[in-house]
Amino acid sequence: MGKEFSFETKVIHGQKQMMDPYNSLTPPLYQTATFVFDRAETGEKRFAGEEEGHIYSRLGNPTVQLAEQKIAALEEAEAALAFGSGMGAVSAVLMSMVKTGSHILCSKGIYGCTFGLLKMLEEKFGITYSFSELNSIEEIEAAIKPETSCIYIETPINPTMQLINLETVTAAAKAHGLKVIVDNTFCSPYLQQPLLLGCDIVLHSATKYISGHGDVIGGFVAGKKDYIHKLAMTERKDIGAIMSPFDAWLLLRGLKTLPVRMDRHCENAGEIAKRLLAHPSIEYVTYPFLGNPEQVALAKKQMKKGGGLITFTLKNHDKAAAQAFINSLRLIKIAVSLGDAESLIQHPSTMTHSVVPEFERMQMGIEDNLVRLSVGLESVEDIWEDLEQALERK
Repeated sequence: MGKEFSFETKVIHGQKQMMDPYNSLTPPLYQTATFVFDRAETGEKRFAGEEEGHIYSRLGNPTVQLAEQKIAALEEAEAALAFGSGMGAVSAVLMSMVKTGSHILCSKGIYGCTFGLLKMLEEKFGITYSFSELNSIEEIEAAIKPETSCIYIETPINPTMQLINLETVTAAAKAHGLKVIVDNTFCSPYLQQPLLLGCDIVLHSATKYISGHGDVIGGFVAGKKDYIHKLAMTERKDIGAIMSPFDAWLLLRGLKTLPVRMDRHCENAGEIAKRLLAHPSIEYVTYPFLGNPEQVALAKKQMKKGGGLITFTLKNHDKAAAQAFINSLRLIKIAVSLGDAESLIQHPSTMTHSVVPEFERMQMGIEDNLVRLSVGLESVEDIWEDLEQALERK
C-alpha cells in the first residue's frame, strides 16, 4: 500500500475508505436503529460473533465505525470506540477498571464532572480515589496502594494547565502492572499522542477540538484492540452511552480541518498569553509553551505546540473582580466549552469545577480569581482588544 500517510492526510482520508455503492465523496450517513439479516442464521452467527456485520446501532453503526477508525489512526491506536459524550467515555473506562474496594490514582486536578463521577463511585460502590502531583517515580510509588487499579491523568490539567510527565508515570505504572489512562481533550491527537509515550488508554471529549464547531456532543476512547472490543461489548453496550450516526457524521466533517484549526488556535493563544503576561492587571499566566522552564521543556517534549487554552489570574483576588472582568467582554463569549471557532471564557471555581469542595479545589490550584480562556480563530488583534478593554474596566 506504500508509505503510511502523514497526520494531515489521515485526518482527511483515513487509513480505510468506506465502501459506498454510489461512490459518495463524503461518508454516507447511516441513520438507522437496526440492520436487516438476509436469513435467521445470519443473525445467529452475528450474535455469536462468528460473522462480521452490523446488528443494531447501539452495538455498532457504519458511520460511527468510520469515525472510530479515523480516531484510532490519528492516536496511533489499534482501535477506538465512540461514545455519546466525553463523560460517557470517562465513565465507561473507569468502570471497566474497577470493582468494589478499588482505588484510582489521579493527577492533582481533573475536570469537575470527572470529580463528580469519582465521588459517586466512592459513595455508592466503595471505590476510592486520591490525587498526586505525579512529579517523580518516588512520589508515584508512594501514592500507589495495594488496591490501586489504574492511574488517571489529564495533561494539561483542566483548568490549571499544569503538565504531567507521561513517561515518568508510565514507568512507575508498568512496575506495578497498572494501566495509565490519559484525557487528551485539551491537546487533540494533533498536538499530543499519549499512546506513543507508553500510556495504555487515551480518551477525548470530541465535543471540543475534534468537532471544532460547537455543534456536537461526543467522546472517544482509543487503545489496544482487545480492550476496545471488551469495552464495546460490556460497558458501552449495557450502559448505552452511544454516539448517534449523525453526530459521528458531523465529527468526521469537523476532523478534516483539525490540523489547520489547531495551528491557528496555537498561534493566537501563544500571542495572547504573551500579552497577558505583560499586562499590569494580571498576576500570572499559565500556558504550556510559556513561563516555567521545566514545564516548557516538558511541553516541548510531549506536545507539538502549546494548544489553544490559557489560564490566568487577576491581581485582585476576589470572585467579584473575576466576574466583573468576564462580564465586561464584548467579543469573547461566556461559555464552559472549548475548542470552538469562537473564543470562550469561563470562571472555573463557580462553573466547571463548582462541584469540587472548596478545600480540594484550592489544593488543585483553582482559586476564585482564576479564569480559563479558550482562544478561538478570530483575529488575534480583535481578541486582544476585547481582553484589554475588559481589564481596564474591571
